[in-house]
Amino acid sequence: TQDVLNPVQQGDFKRYIEAGGGFVGIHAAADTEYEWPWFGKLIGAYFKSHPEIQEATLRRVGKFDDNNLPETWTRKDEWYNYKNISKDINIIYQLDETSYKGGENGENHPIAWYHEFQGGRVFYTGLGHTKESYVDSLFLNHV
Repeated sequence: TQDVLNPVQQGDFKRYIEAGGGFVGIHAAADTEYEWPWFGKLIGAYFKSHPEIQEATLRRVGKFDDNNLPETWTRKDEWYNYKNISKDINIIYQLDETSYKGGENGENHPIAWYHEFQGGRVFYTGLGHTKESYVDSLFLNHV
């Protein structure tokens, strides 16, 4: 979280993306580099807040080649609310704010998405706060 790359590293990372590189952001990646507007556009949204860790339901948006991802998915995690959500992201999962307490994005609450950005590709998931996520086969398949 916060400011993790110095100016030289930022330049290197930007050139990597522009050369066709890929980036996978997990959970707190959206709580990073607030003073670097380019990164905010790359990630697709910035962290705004979160309620306590609790169970919520995710709804898959659109059709994807990977049929191993469920249409609806109920899991326990730390659910981020976002600000500055890009209109250019392709949403994979939306959070159903009626399934938990503390949502602030309403009916448009993306929690996992991808997009092409300045020559590169980006995947981001807001899942992954809990250590249990990293032994959960559905989460690992999602990533």
